[in-house]
Formats: sequence, structure tokens, C-alpha cells
Amino acid sequence: MTTRRSFIKTSAVLTAGLLAAPRLFAYNKKQIGLQLYTIRDAMAKDPATALAKVAKLGYTTVEGATYTGTELFYGMNAKGFASLLAQQGLAMPSAHYRLGQEQVNGASQMGTILNDWKKAVDDAAAVGAKYMVCAYLSQTERGDLEQYKKIAGLLDIAGQTCKNAGIQLCYHNHDFEFIQDNGQYPYEILLTSTDHDNVKMEMDLYWMTKAGQDPIAFFNKYPGRFPLLHMKDMDNTPEKKFTEVGNGVIDFKKILAQSKKAGVKYFFVEQDICPGDPFDSIGKSISYIKKNLV
Repeated sequence: MTTRRSFIKTSAVLTAGLLAAPRLFAYNKKQIGLQLYTIRDAMAKDPATALAKVAKLGYTTVEGATYTGTELFYGMNAKGFASLLAQQGLAMPSAHYRLGQEQVNGASQMGTILNDWKKAVDDAAAVGAKYMVCAYLSQTERGDLEQYKKIAGLLDIAGQTCKNAGIQLCYHNHDFEFIQDNGQYPYEILLTSTDHDNVKMEMDLYWMTKAGQDPIAFFNKYPGRFPLLHMKDMDNTPEKKFTEVGNGVIDFKKILAQSKKAGVKYFFVEQDICPGDPFDSIGKSISYIKKNLV
């Protein structure tokens, strides 16, 4: 029989263990996501087979990457893609989109913030997305601080359209948002010139680190603004190449210990370039995450 003294001793040990190694996320730890750009070639060739491999590795959520307004979700409409995800026990809480200011072959990019955004929002809602992310600004879409203020205004409007559909708009950073202009970072302009309810952030930890920025400093300065994270590691070479999570220099444990303050709800593994088969790389990443981070 367990005595009161032994029970208290055991409880103290367990409590000490939890304090020493706290769970890093407040939400369901089974939600481990993958940004589908990592396996873009496989998704273009055979989405069903690719998603089956993703699920088998243990991922439970994915983040879309190719919506165009005409191609929709990997050549499928929202209902068809949602059905395909469900067959593998996957969900897509987030997807990437473009601003759409730049023309391609003389034509506007559809399914973007500036072109047919309402349809994109409706399709995202139909597939069950909770977040829509402005993924990237092309070279021609960037500019000085005044241009970023204009982009902030466009994001605010798009974010309100998202809110009307029960979706949150976010902005995904790279490193170019940390090139100073008159002593200011464009990233700070996007944070301070948008309504904090309309526009939140998907922080890419690789690009933050490559830009010499401290993610935790931004969590402290803008608490609750970072519901999404990209789990992307950086190797210890002069080239600072992409590498598997846990195989590089980024201190994920330290960063993720502040996830509650940041407001993190979901994270997605991403590796833009893999040394071999991308499925080998995402397998190594999820293995490290399960063993060390959740």
C-alpha cells in the first residue's frame, strides 16, 4: 500500500520533473504540422500518396502552399481536398497565399489578397482552415517604409474579410523584413501599423535567426501576436543552410518555452531544400520533435 509519505515523495519528484522539463505547448501535443512546400514535388505528382506518407510519419496537420484561385488546393476544390485530408486523418488549419500585387506573364495572380480574395477566404473556410497566411513579398512588392505601411493597410482590410469568415490572417516573415530603413525594420512597421486582431504573425524561426533577430524579444514586445510558427533549423556552416529540426543551431526548447506568451496555437515543420528525399528529412524532424519538444 502506498503510504502518505511515499505518495508525497513521488508527487514531489513528478512535480520537479515537470518544472525542469515543462511541456512546451499549451494545446494538444499531438498536433504536429508540416508545411507542404517541403514536399511540393510529391504533392504535384500524387497528392494522395504524398499525404499518406505524411500521416504515416506521424504528422497530424498540414499547411497548404499552392492555392491560386484556379488550381485551388493541389488541383482539387475545397470539398475534394478536405475529403482527401480526412481519409488520412489529417487537418489543414492553415494555408499560404500571396499578396498579388506583382503580375505574372502580364496577368494578375488570382486567389491572392489583392485579387479575388473573398473566394480564397470562402474556399479556406470550406476546407476547415483557421488561418490564412501572406507567405511572401516578391522583390517588386517590397520597398521603403511607406510601401510597407501601404501593405499593412492592405493586410488590415484582408484580415477583416478573414475575420468575417471566422479565420485569422497572418504574415510570414523572411529575412528581408529586417533590412533597416531610417533605423526601422519593415517587420516592426507591419506589426505596429496593423490592427493586432486583424493581422497576426507566423514566425519563421530559421529566417528570424538568419536575420540576427531574437524570437523571444518579439514575443515579449508583442505578446499574443504569434499563433503560428515555422519549425525550420539552420545548420552550422557559413552558408547557413536549411536542415532538419534538431540538426542545427536553433535553440527550439528555449524559444518554445515562451510559446504561451507568444500565443502559439500551431507549428509546422518546413525545410525549403533537403539534401535528399524530403520524406527522410521530415521523418528526422518529427522524430526529434516527438522526443524532445512535445
